[in-house]
Amino acid sequence: MGLTYLEFDYSEDADGVGTFDALAATTATLNPAVLAEVVTVLAWAHDAFDAQRAPLDEGGEWDYDLQGWREFSAVDALDFDKDSGELSLQPQAAGAARHSVSLSITGTPDFCTAFRERFHAS
Repeated sequence: MGLTYLEFDYSEDADGVGTFDALAATTATLNPAVLAEVVTVLAWAHDAFDAQRAPLDEGGEWDYDLQGWREFSAVDALDFDKDSGELSLQPQAAGAARHSVSLSITGTPDFCTAFRERFHAS
């Protein structure tokens, strides 16, 4: 199964410990699909490596960090009056929220190999 919204970037340290990082920012209507992909990834990791989830420096095989937030933006309407040389600013109402989800998964070389095979991550 491929992922539509979570696109992972991979980095690796000198000891071969790898980290897959994904960030998805969508509208409220697409956020459930993003969260479903997070569930898919974490359910797989727990099923495949459940007993080994712990910080790697404490002997774990894998661990993760998951965060979510909503951002609201508002536009300011700006207008320049050439006669007065002044700028007028009219604050506009905030728009719809943008939902963002960040997922970082760190793992040993064996975990990273399995993750790549399962999710076709590079």
